[in-house]
Amino acid sequence: MAAGNEQTDLREQCTKHREAAASKGWLKSRFETCQHRPFDLVVRDMRGTQEIGRLWFDVWVLGFATDGARRVDFVSSIENIRVQTAPGSGADARNWTVGQYFSHTSGSPSGDPSSTVTPPKKESRDELLGAWDKQPQWTLTYTSPDAGPQWSKGNLQLVESLIMTELTVNAPDVAPYNQVDAYHSNVRFDYAGPIAGKHKGTVFTEGRAELALSLKDPAVNESAQHILDAQKNPERTFPSWPGKSVPGAKEPLHRLIDTKKQEANREKSISECTKVWGNYSGTPLQCDEYPFASTREGSNKGDNRYSVRLIDGADNETGGRRLNSVYTANRILDGDPFFVKITS
Repeated sequence: MAAGNEQTDLREQCTKHREAAASKGWLKSRFETCQHRPFDLVVRDMRGTQEIGRLWFDVWVLGFATDGARRVDFVSSIENIRVQTAPGSGADARNWTVGQYFSHTSGSPSGDPSSTVTPPKKESRDELLGAWDKQPQWTLTYTSPDAGPQWSKGNLQLVESLIMTELTVNAPDVAPYNQVDAYHSNVRFDYAGPIAGKHKGTVFTEGRAELALSLKDPAVNESAQHILDAQKNPERTFPSWPGKSVPGAKEPLHRLIDTKKQEANREKSISECTKVWGNYSGTPLQCDEYPFASTREGSNKGDNRYSVRLIDGADNETGGRRLNSVYTANRILDGDPFFVKITS
């Protein structure tokens, strides 16, 4: 479970992304997400014709996926509650309740019926306003059981789950309020082994993963320049053809695990480098390819939406290590999307 300072930090960052956080939630990363949604509700009678009062409150949901365990935690709260009853209505806000109902699904891309999610003992809380005032926060932990390391046999124990919340407001003789899908998160549990860094873990699959390289970084400035040219001026890169476009900036790349297909990408790229620049063996140069050989968009895909360039070998190898670090830091598995950003 995230420590108090981590929760405070996520709240502060969530506040800076107010618009996204107030709707379906803001994703800081593949391991942290949050929602901060203010409610301003008019409470009416059962016929919906007479105003009984107004109710204000804030909903917070902080989500923490765990890199190293098949676990995700949600810290939820109903807080900053304020009420105003209409004159002459006779309403007693002490009888008003707010309910928060979590639910989940579970499934596996491979259709494995043993792929399950273990929910917390309590997935719902429907209480009087006073009870929320006294204890606004509660925590829900979802886990997925594992059978130990099976990745070497091809079983990554992938489990996908949609975790949702529903919000209600009720009171005697008052028209009930119900907000379906007030918040949701797409979560994936895995035991993927070393390709994912820590051998098992959990991610928010909609979180953005990004490789960022800087033109000002001398260790990778040639790699960065090549990628920038391919993204911004693809028709000027090799192979060159009218209308050429190269993915990675706005259109994601997708990781490729198959080593034979990776090698086919490299061979195709080296062949193109040799065709354009001739024999460069014995020099400090290497054939840099973008999109990378470890992506499904690599040179051997067949659409010629790629670029090759001779660059300094040390630069090329450092760029490769940076890419692998992004893969493992974000638990990017086979087919997972990611983006590439070049900064000046």
